[in-house]
Amino acid sequence: MSQRNLVSWTAMVTGFSQNLHYFEAISTFCEMRIAGENPTQFAFSSVIKACASVGLVEFGEQIHCLALKFGFGSDIFVVSNLVDMYSKCGVMVNAYNVFQEMECKDEVLWTALIDGYAKNGPFEDALSAYKNMVKEGIGIDKFVLCSTLSACAALKALNFGKCLHSVMVKKGFELEISVGNALTDMYSKVGDMESASNVFGIDSDCRNIVACSSLIDGYVEMDRMEDALSVYVRLRRQGIDPNEFTFSSLIKACSSQATLEQGTQLHAEVIKFNFDGNPFVSSVLVDMYGKCGLLDDSIQVFDEIENATEFAWNSMLSVFAQHGLGKDAIQLFNRMKNEGVEPNAITFVSLLRGCSHSGLVEEGLSFFKAMEKTYGVVPREEHYSCVIDLLGRAGQLKEAEDFINKMPFEPNAFGWCSFLGACKIHGDKERGKLAAEKLMQLEPENSGAPVLLSNIYAKEQQWEDVRTLRKMMQDFNVKKLPGYSWVDVGNKTHIFGVEDWSHPQMKAIYDKLDALSGQIKAAGYVPCTDSIPLDVDVSVKEKILQHHSERLAIAFALISIPSGKPIIVKKNLRVCSDCHSAIKYISKVIGRKIIVRDNSRFHHFSNGLCSCGDFW
Repeated sequence: MSQRNLVSWTAMVTGFSQNLHYFEAISTFCEMRIAGENPTQFAFSSVIKACASVGLVEFGEQIHCLALKFGFGSDIFVVSNLVDMYSKCGVMVNAYNVFQEMECKDEVLWTALIDGYAKNGPFEDALSAYKNMVKEGIGIDKFVLCSTLSACAALKALNFGKCLHSVMVKKGFELEISVGNALTDMYSKVGDMESASNVFGIDSDCRNIVACSSLIDGYVEMDRMEDALSVYVRLRRQGIDPNEFTFSSLIKACSSQATLEQGTQLHAEVIKFNFDGNPFVSSVLVDMYGKCGLLDDSIQVFDEIENATEFAWNSMLSVFAQHGLGKDAIQLFNRMKNEGVEPNAITFVSLLRGCSHSGLVEEGLSFFKAMEKTYGVVPREEHYSCVIDLLGRAGQLKEAEDFINKMPFEPNAFGWCSFLGACKIHGDKERGKLAAEKLMQLEPENSGAPVLLSNIYAKEQQWEDVRTLRKMMQDFNVKKLPGYSWVDVGNKTHIFGVEDWSHPQMKAIYDKLDALSGQIKAAGYVPCTDSIPLDVDVSVKEKILQHHSERLAIAFALISIPSGKPIIVKKNLRVCSDCHSAIKYISKVIGRKIIVRDNSRFHHFSNGLCSCGDFW
């Protein structure tokens, strides 16, 4: 056009914005100003919408100033888009100020503010704004209801959410797909899975992947893995394709429960639907294989990620920490820095844990000191607890005590538990007593403190003190957490306790244990009876050790799992020193790799050696 007027310029700005060409909308608006045209409220609204969509809040603020200069500070279209822009960019203070300056507020303006609070917080303000909107007599539509439901989900405000549900039913919105999605999500996030399932089942034609993913995630958070998988099977039968959020939730559940069979099947589904390149799905796969004990698979998935996000890096760092590979964690951290990925608080928890399980004291302390000074990450409780664990495991109990005394706050339960465990390993009775007292003050119902202190006394053969502690536990009804181990064979999990005779194949298991006992003794194994805190004969102690839960699980795995598959045993407590020694010999005499995950890390036993190097 040789001659362009205000109408043609506005048409181009609006057209670009409405057709998602946001940067072209912004550049056209700038050209319009250079050409000397004064924008209308429609041009302002369109360019502000473009700024909101691409997150250019600073440019949006300049447009805001220009709109005020041209007298559009009270125009409902301009103001609504300004509130929406500031909300989408997370600047809720500005959004609220613009909102307050408007005398006549319509439902679009209220919805923009409520949606901003629902997405950015404070979530309580979203509920307050909704109440005020109702008081003002403004019409309620499904969009504002869905936004307010999102805030209810974040706050776990079930009663408020139910009130909104009633409003939706009264207004006839219940069968709307977006409303069904929002209700399913709200009920799932507050843990009311019965209501979530009821909403989900109202109209099968309205079911979509958003509602399915919300329901699956709710079941996963409630540790109802079978129900989550059942929903997945149903959605596949109905021809609904899963998305990255569906897979992320399901694989996360496999990680928390270390269910390898389901995890590998889901990995196959991920590849089938071409989500193996998705950074979030890949990150949870890295975590899942790591938590299931397959370190090599975890590394392989990580190496195949083209543009690893901070989630992927942190997942891999966490895996190295769980497997006690501190040096590998440090190397990965250096790679992460070279890639330009900024570390965060989670990064340093994994680094410190990795250093702790590898005895890398100097390196761990160096990372702790560099957190705030170099990387601007303020240490939190969990970082201080990791340092206590780092020093304690290395036997530097005095240094750990000095560190505790200089902390800006009292250690949490994990910190005192780590210190107590170190005192038990290194036989420091006095410091152990102090740590036990502190831990019992924080968690009086926790049996770990008196049990560990009892073990310290037993090691010193102070049987009277052992009996006193056990009587105290009885008086206060503190029950010792029983040790148990489990192993997955096929689609079934087999659980074993100490001297457990409940398994249907127990005779074959005990026969295998007896045979193994003879083999490992011939190979040089000597029972370490000091780990049994009982005043009984050595022969009785040896029998108890031989029937520890992890050995029963290993014996069952040996008679049930083909030689080509890995033996992966999980235990809810720390593996004792004698079982650790015995499993090393078992791996040597049978020529198979055995992976044991206790309550703090993985041990990879092979050919008479353990990946921890006897430091755990």
